[in-house]
Amino acid sequence: MQSGQGEGGEARRRYVPAVGPGLNRLLAVVFGLFALLGVNSVYLISITLFEAAARRTYQNYFYQFMFLFHLVLGVALVLPVVVFGALHIRNAWDRPNRRAVRAGLALFTTALLVIGSGLVLTRLEGILEVKDPALRSAAYWVHLLAPLAVVWLFVLHRLAGPRIHWRIGAAWTGVAAGFALVMVGLHAQDPRRWNVAGPKSGERYFYPSLARTATGDFIPERVLGYDDYCKQCHADNHRTWAHSMHRFSSFNNPAYLFSVLETRRVVHARDGTVQASRFCAGCHDPVPFFGGAFDDPRFDDPDYDLAKDPTAQAGITCTACHAITHLNSRRGNADYTIEEPIHYPFTFSDSRFLQWVNRQLVRSKPAFHKKTFLKDLHKTPEFCATCHKVHLPEEVNAYKWLRGQNHYDTYQLSGVSGHGVESFYYPPKATHKCAGCHMPLDPSEEFGARDFDGTGVRKVHNHQFTAANTAVPHLVGMPEWVNAAHRKFLEGVMRVDLFGVRVGGTIDGRLAAPLRPEVPALRPGGRYLLEAVVRTVKIGHPFTQGTADSNEVWVEVRAASGGRV
Repeated sequence: MQSGQGEGGEARRRYVPAVGPGLNRLLAVVFGLFALLGVNSVYLISITLFEAAARRTYQNYFYQFMFLFHLVLGVALVLPVVVFGALHIRNAWDRPNRRAVRAGLALFTTALLVIGSGLVLTRLEGILEVKDPALRSAAYWVHLLAPLAVVWLFVLHRLAGPRIHWRIGAAWTGVAAGFALVMVGLHAQDPRRWNVAGPKSGERYFYPSLARTATGDFIPERVLGYDDYCKQCHADNHRTWAHSMHRFSSFNNPAYLFSVLETRRVVHARDGTVQASRFCAGCHDPVPFFGGAFDDPRFDDPDYDLAKDPTAQAGITCTACHAITHLNSRRGNADYTIEEPIHYPFTFSDSRFLQWVNRQLVRSKPAFHKKTFLKDLHKTPEFCATCHKVHLPEEVNAYKWLRGQNHYDTYQLSGVSGHGVESFYYPPKATHKCAGCHMPLDPSEEFGARDFDGTGVRKVHNHQFTAANTAVPHLVGMPEWVNAAHRKFLEGVMRVDLFGVRVGGTIDGRLAAPLRPEVPALRPGGRYLLEAVVRTVKIGHPFTQGTADSNEVWVEVRAASGGRV
């Protein structure tokens, strides 16, 4: 209603409809978008509930596009809802039907809550990024429950005003429910089946490595080697990984390069093929191995520039570890199953805009991304054992089964794991997974960071895997801080006990032991053999570990008398 001036100066009021022709068209747009968004939302919620009930992942590529549609519809609704609500309130503010006005105000406020909580959950890159888990959880529940309040308040608003067209609402409800039921049924036909060993058919490509793919076929190299994609959201993890032995596990490692090329030469001369060298590739060369290029003779060509081959320089990539779906056994030798993971739409697009859309999808709803790339098996020592427990089969050495390096069993037998009764030292608290020592927490503000330890500081797991090889970082020219981190980790973990002295310097000489509390006097010019015990303390492995066939232990001993060495 609007006031005017009539004849004789008497005020009169001109009637203004609450929803005029122009607003009616805008309302039709709002109803249309809301109807589509409602059907879309019922589908998304149905899949979420189905997954929770079945305890299995049913999201797929179609689901991700439907979620993208959800975001597009949500953004498209913002302006029409705000404009219509503001104009409608202006026109209806002073209506005598106060019940309808109050219900309308509550409806508009609740609609704004739905929009606001959706924007918070979307993590608009560089605009609005809410990272606090508590705030995000609150926004999620508001976004989930507020639409129910919107429907209820709309009914109250319309009951106080014009008649509601119930048949239209019933038809919409039927469409939404029917679409959701059909799609849930289709999703149930192809769930993401993890924790299943790959088919035997993969042996023709991968044997004598025990690794298998989920389909038995190859995985494209671009999928396995797309580390720059991971770096966009996980910059801190990528930085530490880039200076790790995992990064330099393949032909980019000078020591391994010599070893694998010599192995390929020897087995080719023996068997007429390099197939036996696949034994190495399941752990060291996953990108060319699962991509089908490892047997290519170009790797044996002395004129071929391996430094320019991206597959040879890839090492153990992010996807090579995080796409593993099953641990086939505890034998080691890469006995795992790996899949080609389902990515969100536009992951491999060359368009900067579509790449931005892809990041928004992942940031807005990261649950499927996390489920795909971080499974429960990744948090177990058995996962690490697939490559840190090795045996040489007869197919490789043409001799017999031989044990190689074995970090897993020695860890389980140590006091650190909490399982070994033969250990001579035990920590105050057992460490039940390798990452507890080798992937410490670092403060971070990246996308995947969270408060792991209850300190209130968001952190990520360090991917340098400290305590590893210190020679290779020097050979490939890594910065000094890399080996400094290794040395810091290893401080105080070794103990050398001089147990006894044998006169004459021979192993069967007269033994003077123990060296405490009595200390034997040594004759100048005499020859003596020191009986020493070199062992580890505080860590879950004996001395020495790693490549057991090539390790040498050197102990430097300095004898001093009267200030003279």
